[in-house]
Amino acid sequence: MTSETGKDQIFNEAFKEVQDFKFSKNVATVFDDMVTRSVPFYLEMQRMIAEIAADHCQSNTKIYDLGCSTGTTMIHMDGFLPEDVSFVGIDDSDSMLDKCRAKMQEFGVRRPTELLNADLNEPLQIQDASVVVVCLTLQFVRPIHRLRLLKSIYEGLRKDGVMIVMEKILAEDSSFNRKFIKYYYDYKRRNNYSEMEIAQKREALENVLIPYKLSENITLFREAGFGNVDTFFKWYNFAGIVAQK
Repeated sequence: MTSETGKDQIFNEAFKEVQDFKFSKNVATVFDDMVTRSVPFYLEMQRMIAEIAADHCQSNTKIYDLGCSTGTTMIHMDGFLPEDVSFVGIDDSDSMLDKCRAKMQEFGVRRPTELLNADLNEPLQIQDASVVVVCLTLQFVRPIHRLRLLKSIYEGLRKDGVMIVMEKILAEDSSFNRKFIKYYYDYKRRNNYSEMEIAQKREALENVLIPYKLSENITLFREAGFGNVDTFFKWYNFAGIVAQK
């Protein structure tokens, strides 16, 4: 997948004070470069989400993408899904939704699509869904609100529908956690992020991105009502989980 995007240079100059990370217009402009250089196997994650969604989508239902950002996930899923399935993309950044709208038009997505601005920390109603994707999004929802969101997803899914989650995670053991973070920063260095960029982004995300252990996420999904829960992807401190109603 290719689309015109700027190079991520958000943190390439020293800040006197690093502000909390926000999905601003500047971030939206470079987001596709940022995420592909910052998330290992990002495009493979998208392919896996698409094929899992294709196997579980049901006729005349909705596919939700919570935290849809620039629309990459919906664009990948589009070629896998039957024509009678519609998209609902939700994000709390108008800049991301504008970029998403433009990209979906560029890539020829013609199926009915609704793009909504909503804060996932607030109550959310999901209706008539057979698949709900939460790709690198739950980690940004305040912990106190996560169970409520997951219950809303569960209630909005049809029987046998699935939730597909990609998430940054903590290792189960603290010693492995330190090693996995080191490997992750090595990955970012290989993708030409400087030490200053890595450090400043880490500080910007410190109070914004709050990861759980894989086991904690699975426990939370079961508490929300999901019966079948399994891990389909893992790379050090990133994981993909599918949960079925």
